[in-house]
Amino acid sequence: MHGKAFAPEYQGDLGSALGVNSSYEEVLTEAGRALSQADTALERARAALALAEANRRLGRVDDARAAWRKSYRSARAAGEAGAMAWALWSGGTLARQCGELRLARRLLAWGVALAADSGERLAHGYALAGLAETGRIQGDYAAVAALHEQLLEQGRAHGEARHMVWAMSGIAQMRRNTGDYAEALELFTECVRISAEAQDARGRAWSLRGVADVLSLRGEAERALTLLSEAETICRAMDLASALAYNHKMRGNVFYRDGRYGAAREMYAIALEEFSAMREPRGVALSRLGLVKSRARLGRDRGETLAELAELEGDFARIGLRGARETVVAFRQELATELSMA
Repeated sequence: MHGKAFAPEYQGDLGSALGVNSSYEEVLTEAGRALSQADTALERARAALALAEANRRLGRVDDARAAWRKSYRSARAAGEAGAMAWALWSGGTLARQCGELRLARRLLAWGVALAADSGERLAHGYALAGLAETGRIQGDYAAVAALHEQLLEQGRAHGEARHMVWAMSGIAQMRRNTGDYAEALELFTECVRISAEAQDARGRAWSLRGVADVLSLRGEAERALTLLSEAETICRAMDLASALAYNHKMRGNVFYRDGRYGAAREMYAIALEEFSAMREPRGVALSRLGLVKSRARLGRDRGETLAELAELEGDFARIGLRGARETVVAFRQELATELSMA
């Protein structure tokens, strides 16, 4: 069982003014007003946390970084360890978004410890979820599989739809990456259902992308594209800049798998521009990989392709993206096999 989705990152008076489906421009406006009217350090910490999250979701990295640090300093001045934990969760999530995975793990682990010490259960769960996602992105499935299951049980125990969707979609992604498409599809579909019932539009958008990915891997390109269009409508309505960019990258993936290399190249170029604007190196590198593969299929010089693949492999190694690096190696081998058979 679960209740309606809620957004505990909006606290104090902001908690009644904003909800899980508030657009991030609206969050910026309300949080800015709250910050200007704050009378206490704790009120400033809460307002700055909301500002940090809105700016992060909009891809405004510098503003997000300044805001989470302000939130942390204000929470520390107020002597509120729980509020400090929320700020560290925000900072760690931003670090992950920026490809700074070691920093992300450090900040999130600190957030987990502070939340545990202060009894701030929700911040503890959010920071743990952040650690789990960071490990999953790095391809460290053995280390985080049990953590995802633990988070799912916690979400179910407290009826928290967002936590259930986060944990379940993480498990689904690991299943997808290890080739268990049937279970991945089942889990992503369940995430879509829970998000819809809990009125969590953001969770629904991310979950639809997961379903579309697996359908595409199973050869159902048109169904996948329809779901991505539905998710894109949600992303645009809520100003979800990062989610929209990942949606466009996934659309490129669907086209590529379907042999529509020109359309794939177009979508990867759009995603690359969006990720570059928000300075998200993981998205930049993944979009570049899609472009390299599409251009290779469209007849690009093999030497240029191999040179860019080598550069990307270095980028993935630096960021710590094990799965993406393996994709580069596999594609290079694919090209070599094709050349030997020519």
